[in-house]
Amino acid sequence: MKLTRREFSKLAAASPLLSQPSSGPPEGAGGLTDVPGIRVGHFTESRRPTGCTVVLTDQPAIAGVDVRGSAPGTRETDLLNPIHTVDRIDAVLLSGGSAFGLDAAGGVVRFLEERARGWETSAGRVPIVPAAILFDLSLGDASIRPDAAAGYEACLRASAGPVGEGNVGAGAGASVGKLLGMDRAMKGGLGTVALKVDSLVVAALAAVNCLGDVRDPETGGILAGARNEAGDGFADLRRLLRSRNLTMAARSGENTTLAVVATNAVFPKAGMTKIAQMAHDGFARAINPVHLPADGDTVFALSLGEETAFSLSQVGALAAEAAAAAIVRAIRSAASLPELPAHRDFRPGV
Repeated sequence: MKLTRREFSKLAAASPLLSQPSSGPPEGAGGLTDVPGIRVGHFTESRRPTGCTVVLTDQPAIAGVDVRGSAPGTRETDLLNPIHTVDRIDAVLLSGGSAFGLDAAGGVVRFLEERARGWETSAGRVPIVPAAILFDLSLGDASIRPDAAAGYEACLRASAGPVGEGNVGAGAGASVGKLLGMDRAMKGGLGTVALKVDSLVVAALAAVNCLGDVRDPETGGILAGARNEAGDGFADLRRLLRSRNLTMAARSGENTTLAVVATNAVFPKAGMTKIAQMAHDGFARAINPVHLPADGDTVFALSLGEETAFSLSQVGALAAEAAAAAIVRAIRSAASLPELPAHRDFRPGV
């Protein structure tokens, strides 16, 4: 259902779930900011469900990326290839608004330029800000999307404290289970988790806007996804895919899960690229189906700190665990929108 700007504003004022979309994680849950040197900030648009999330690093971070979806919208991902020259970045931006949302990265660049951050050149420092977007234009007025001012505002709001989850930032307009169409989808969102082993920290932040169902990796149960025709239960896409020739209602480029994983372990660009690749295993544990031609699934991996006692294999495996857990937290934290029930409000069969 498309809402006009006025219709959405009216619904937001009347609904506590819409007017109070932001919440921090429970005490002790942890998040991406548990990695020392990372700050996270959200800009959440008040006029319709969209926004952006910035991950700022206090010092340049070694980074890698892995894009598994076939319909990505990205910026500055080529330079993260291990064979390319630049080996440090200053921030990562995740944004709603489809390709229009990449404009928000310009605001992050301006914020960093004002603080003399960036890659040293003969003409001064050039901030390096990789970015990726997800599609949320079907909710409300599609002419409203994150821009450079939104990216700049997200930077101003960035902190090393608890990270807001649910209908915030890049997760504000996220939806899941769209393989059978938006009229049977549910609300997605943004979540974050940190895992700790002695002195090692591996954390993930995910904006979940997937085509498939989201499942609890521990139980296999569906948390949110495509609803049945009556709208009172789950269609179970895994079962449907195995039982008949399924006509997919999803359109290419309108479904994407984005994640940033970070660690205080130090690895070169090639190592961080491998960690980004391994983190996609977490997507596969929590989302089914995933990495389809209509998806733009992307993982950025950041290394900050000097921890050297842990292997690349262990950190990569933990990154996959953290990514899956962040996806689950995104779904558990999300709040309903009109025509998009959320996990915490949906009672199948009731």
